[in-house]
Amino acid sequence: MRIVAVGLTLVLLSLAAIHVYWAIRGRGTTAGVPSRRDGTPVFRPGRVSTLGVALALGIAAFLVAGRAQLIDVNLLPVVLHVGVWGVALAFALRTVGEFRYVGLFKRVRGTPFAQWDTRVFTPLCAAIAIAAVVVARS
Repeated sequence: MRIVAVGLTLVLLSLAAIHVYWAIRGRGTTAGVPSRRDGTPVFRPGRVSTLGVALALGIAAFLVAGRAQLIDVNLLPVVLHVGVWGVALAFALRTVGEFRYVGLFKRVRGTPFAQWDTRVFTPLCAAIAIAAVVVARS
């Protein structure tokens, strides 16, 4: 379980760092944003929302590391337990998707984002959800 927790913490921190980079640089690859069939983005993430995602990923890493006792945190164990279950749920929901642009059941395919989502993003979210369940159950 400790190896899973370390790996999960590092993945979450890496994803947070990527989002901070995107927020600071103000641009990223268009493959990171869902797009319509005509190539127009479904939304245009701003710096604040991108930093918000980075913060959420950082908090998720903190919860996982605390639950696995990789770091000493001053939180009730129940907070860490419920928090890691929340991480698992959030990434499980992202894996399933919203049935149009993201996730296992997306209908819009063939865009650069959809290809990345199928090959990388959704499987990564599934792996994160499973790893979080392992940590939460420990």
